[in-house]
Amino acid sequence: MPLISSLRGRIVYNSRGSKSIEIDVITDSKFLGRACAPSGASVGSHEVPSFVDNNPELTLQRFEINRAKFVGVDASDSKAINQILREIDNSKNYSGIGGSVAYGLSIASAASASLSLEVPLFAMLNDRGPYRFPYPLGNILGGGSHAGPGTPDIQEVLVCPIGSKTISEALETNFKVHKDVRVLLEKKDKNFTYGRGDEGAWAPNMNNDEAVSIVAQAVENAGLRLGKDIALGIDFASSSLWDPERKIYDYSRQGLVRKTEEQIDFVQDLIKNYHLIYVEDPVNEDDFESMASLTKRNKNCFITGDDMLVTSSERVNEALKYGACNAAILKVNQAGTLHDALDFANTCAKNNIGIITSHRSGESIDAHISHIAIATASKMIKTGVVGGERVSKLNELLRLSEYDLIKGMIDLSFT
Repeated sequence: MPLISSLRGRIVYNSRGSKSIEIDVITDSKFLGRACAPSGASVGSHEVPSFVDNNPELTLQRFEINRAKFVGVDASDSKAINQILREIDNSKNYSGIGGSVAYGLSIASAASASLSLEVPLFAMLNDRGPYRFPYPLGNILGGGSHAGPGTPDIQEVLVCPIGSKTISEALETNFKVHKDVRVLLEKKDKNFTYGRGDEGAWAPNMNNDEAVSIVAQAVENAGLRLGKDIALGIDFASSSLWDPERKIYDYSRQGLVRKTEEQIDFVQDLIKNYHLIYVEDPVNEDDFESMASLTKRNKNCFITGDDMLVTSSERVNEALKYGACNAAILKVNQAGTLHDALDFANTCAKNNIGIITSHRSGESIDAHISHIAIATASKMIKTGVVGGERVSKLNELLRLSEYDLIKGMIDLSFT
């Protein structure tokens, strides 16, 4: 049994240069597990806050006051870790100790335990199998909260290498499309600066329609068949576009607005015209009815809730009342702890909702989500596309391909 011997926390910086909390957990006096909490730019109103009173230093102080309570606990028991955190902080959303501490402590404990037990993290989290790889969703071109003015309102135009048979082939395909989009952008805009957003996606000066069109053109130029070798996806991040007072979606960068019905039609046209396999947050986070309408009409597309579900079993159960969402984003830091996120994954699996494990725009070089994606039988994994903190997750998938336990790519069957 890997017992926690000591813990340590510190303030570090994420990929945006913002402060974060990193936690070290040592089991059996020698096995170090370390985890740095990520953060998002596009944040759902229902997700766990990173810091106590938005204060990283105060959050670290709360951890220091309470860290001795975890010494002697079985680090492989995520439920036990979770229970102690709940005893310390009886708030609903970890606002008393901070989501960054809940995340870092629970992930670092599991990482340390896997070393002590001499099993890979994915196998420790799920000892049943079978284990297969998720498809990597590559963020090719974007805007919104991840890029500056002049870029599209749509947050991400993504590619999914559905024709790939191995994780290596899948990554090569995504990188090729990313490079070919740059070539097209150079031709379109002689002053293109090679600007990229938070997650490595190209951030050009163009509108939303041009953004989707140019990625589709790059797929064709790469000699790939849209819908056969590769499929497109879009993260609308619609809650960031939604104006609750005027009841409209404000595409301010393109200079237009859409009512709810027009937003649904816009999304539906894109799904149809580009054979989209993946649509994330196409409507605002509390519009379950519109989400249900899109889910019902698109059986062969992952209509995915992120801000709508915030890795919460409670929110999933609410969505189920409407028939909203056939897929869900899993972000551990949205939920708080690893135990909370695994409970969410179980709720999704029981209700035939596909799981997409995801990074955040503010990231570290940690690669734990690669293991979590495999352990939760995720259909896809979102890691961005290029940049050290993005590639670290992808390279970990390549390392994991050396394990005989893992076979091939996961089946992208629909609910």
